[in-house]
Amino acid sequence: MLSFREAVSEWYAKKGIPIDPVREASALIGSKEGIAHLPLAFINRGDKVLVPDPAYPVYRIATILADGQPISMPLTADNGFLPDIDKAVTDAKLLFINYPNNPTAAVADSDFFRAIVDYASDNDIIVCHDAAYLELTYDGYVAPSFLSAPGAMDVGIEIGSLSKTYNMTGWRIGFAVGNADVIAGLRKVKSNLDSGAFQAVQEAGIAAMTGPQDTVEVLKKLYLERRDALVDGLRNIGWSVDKPKATFYVWVPVPDGSSSLEFSMRLLNAGIVVTPGIGFGDHGEGYIRFALTVPVSTIEEAVTRLQDVM
Repeated sequence: MLSFREAVSEWYAKKGIPIDPVREASALIGSKEGIAHLPLAFINRGDKVLVPDPAYPVYRIATILADGQPISMPLTADNGFLPDIDKAVTDAKLLFINYPNNPTAAVADSDFFRAIVDYASDNDIIVCHDAAYLELTYDGYVAPSFLSAPGAMDVGIEIGSLSKTYNMTGWRIGFAVGNADVIAGLRKVKSNLDSGAFQAVQEAGIAAMTGPQDTVEVLKKLYLERRDALVDGLRNIGWSVDKPKATFYVWVPVPDGSSSLEFSMRLLNAGIVVTPGIGFGDHGEGYIRFALTVPVSTIEEAVTRLQDVM
């Protein structure tokens, strides 16, 4: 619906980023769908795609389904869980990035995005920024949009989700904005593989993006309380944990030297569900991911059980 794309454009205009709703925006059936379809539009057999590691698994899987070759970009604590773009290959066709980040909860600044734009421009690489957690920030931190970097519209797109910001998980509605040629390629694939998002869900998305935004602040306050309950609780039992500035995840080193899967299974036996880092890629080994999607009382109970497990 043009009205949905206009709502997306209005949402970005508030960030100081002009978006043409006709040529530079597209509705998605959830951000995952757009991420998964993008390689089908631009990747031919054997083409290289730069994929962060650890990362949301769809970047790598979508590349494989398009017959592309995923090239790992390690995200390590030493580099703030940012890829070292100076060490990246120069003959790739597509680059995926994601900040604020899942699973590490790391954030990126404008200088990083400028470096990405320069790298992509110099090497003729399409950038796809997964911005699903753009609005879920804390402690006064404001996450920049990739498209706010000079020249970003020339090299890539940003994919957004209403699931996280507006609690619309399961409604399956998101958007892609940015370079008109990349949007056109994505739309060409979508026009052959799906029939568009349900109109009522698009109408709900319009209401969410154009209506009062106080609900977003309420949601952020809720996650902040949960973050503090978890991190403070873990610190109190002797774990070394940083407080993330964004997302609803806490990325924690495995405290006893066991594998992430072994440790996660031990916690599962105590009734605590975490995600082993290895599930996000080889460089996720040694970490587990907590999700702040349960009440504070449940988090406090989990910390009590953790103390008994250790």
